[in-house]
Amino acid sequence: MADSQSSKPVLNTEQYVQDILSSIEREREREIIARRFGLFDRKETLEQIGELLGITRERVRQLEKSVVARLKASAGQGELPHIQDVEATLIAVLEEQGHAARVSTLSELVTGENSRTDQSRVAFLASLCPKLVVIEDNDHFHYAVGLASVRDEKSMKAAVAKIVDAIKKIGEPSAIETVAKAVSLGKAAEARALASLSKDLATLGGRWGLIKWPMVNPKNIRDKIYVILKDHGKHMHFNEIAEAIKASDFKRKDVTTQAIHNELIKDKRFVLIGRGIYALKEWGYAKGTVADIISEVLREAGEPLHRDEIVKRVLKSRFVKETTILLNLQGKTQFKRVAKATYTLEEQNGAA
Repeated sequence: MADSQSSKPVLNTEQYVQDILSSIEREREREIIARRFGLFDRKETLEQIGELLGITRERVRQLEKSVVARLKASAGQGELPHIQDVEATLIAVLEEQGHAARVSTLSELVTGENSRTDQSRVAFLASLCPKLVVIEDNDHFHYAVGLASVRDEKSMKAAVAKIVDAIKKIGEPSAIETVAKAVSLGKAAEARALASLSKDLATLGGRWGLIKWPMVNPKNIRDKIYVILKDHGKHMHFNEIAEAIKASDFKRKDVTTQAIHNELIKDKRFVLIGRGIYALKEWGYAKGTVADIISEVLREAGEPLHRDEIVKRVLKSRFVKETTILLNLQGKTQFKRVAKATYTLEEQNGAA
């Protein structure tokens, strides 16, 4: 299907909606449907519409239910304007998407501007198509549409829940192929489509995970720094981190180098291991000066070490020059030379 931004809209949803509303005889009922679905403006509540029309909230609900049922019946008999064309187009798109998709995705593919009103119209039209099933927007699901021939609403929600549970068990952001295998789905595209319907999941950089995981849903600068370092797999200078964020796929990436540096200092997940160079604490790094690290190395060894061995071990947790390590060995009183180029802790030397 052609890119909706580089070609004319596939469906003239505004005209289709107008024609369908025209098939409703009573003006009050047309008003209720238009306002409840947000077909020309924002969606309105039962209370708002009832107050406008001078009827109770319950009466608005009854009329809405009755009109929608009539429209669906007409659609099923092939008597509703444009519905067969709409249904054929949406089915073709859904086949490409993996049998299900968010309303926002469908709207982007079949309308010109994909505004909130466009999305409302697509959802309304889809709800009238006999061969489609619609999931309403709620705390756990995005407004979505699926193929009724593949899954009904209940089984579609169950399939999404199964994917969420599988990702929880995997315990880390994973490729959709891994998730598909975990839930015994043969096609990754189908697993991706179902995962996209859940508000409990997020995706970033080709990985899927729980919405609360920073690796797939970074909410602030610190989370974005974490994702960049984790993906890079090794230490980075704060200037490099800033540039990587600006070049990333994050929604908001207009950060300053100073802001990056400030957040690195504040967050316990990050450890300064060199001049302006940071790594993740989970990689085994610990905070402290070079002298602190030398002390820890000697304490863990429990015996004097040659300076070359000390340098080797310190460099595993600090990205500094060898001369900096040697200057600390020679200039700090807590270190005692006990043989040629061999050092121990003063406290250990005294105990011995």
